Amino acid sequence: MPRGVAITEPRQHLFAAAERLIATAGPSQLTSRAVTREGGVATGLLFAHFASFDDFLTGYAVDRSFQIAAAVAGLPDRAGTGTLDANLSETLLATPMITLLAVTRLFAYRPTLTQAVEAVLGGGSAALSALERTVAGYLTAERHIGRLPAAADTEALAVAVVGALHHVALTDGADPAAASRVRRAITALTTAATVREPS
Repeated sequence: MPRGVAITEPRQHLFAAAERLIATAGPSQLTSRAVTREGGVATGLLFAHFASFDDFLTGYAVDRSFQIAAAVAGLPDRAGTGTLDANLSETLLATPMITLLAVTRLFAYRPTLTQAVEAVLGGGSAALSALERTVAGYLTAERHIGRLPAAADTEALAVAVVGALHHVALTDGADPAAASRVRRAITALTTAATVREPS
């Protein structure tokens, strides 16, 4: 980025640069200099907005954890509309795959970020943690209105759905086909869950 060009949202600009770095080089390569170089800005910009690089990483983790939770917050309200697999896929993939990839890798590399995020956003809010609870609530609502069998284990199904998202994000999140793999996995899981035992 040419010098002298104003950045309207410097924090988000730096967060996006960190995501690209994690996706291409991995979280072990994150430094303040690497992030600002990736963002095309002076190193001083980062420290103008964050007290330290650890503060920057915490800020990123809180911001993205909040975004992920907000993206799925309305999922339970979709019960009874559309199809289960479409509702789950559209909602879980509303967050860009690069964000899911970066967050998953960063929290695995720096597990102490979980405590830092939960100190701000509350328990069970870090990274993809909020997804399981929200998905379970949605599936329970679908079971209540009869779109899932009464015997369906909605908590276990939520673990499987979010587990598939977590696995694909962690291993192949940078692959253009990653979102398609998540959709296929969710379709397979929900199809199996809606099969009713013969009476």
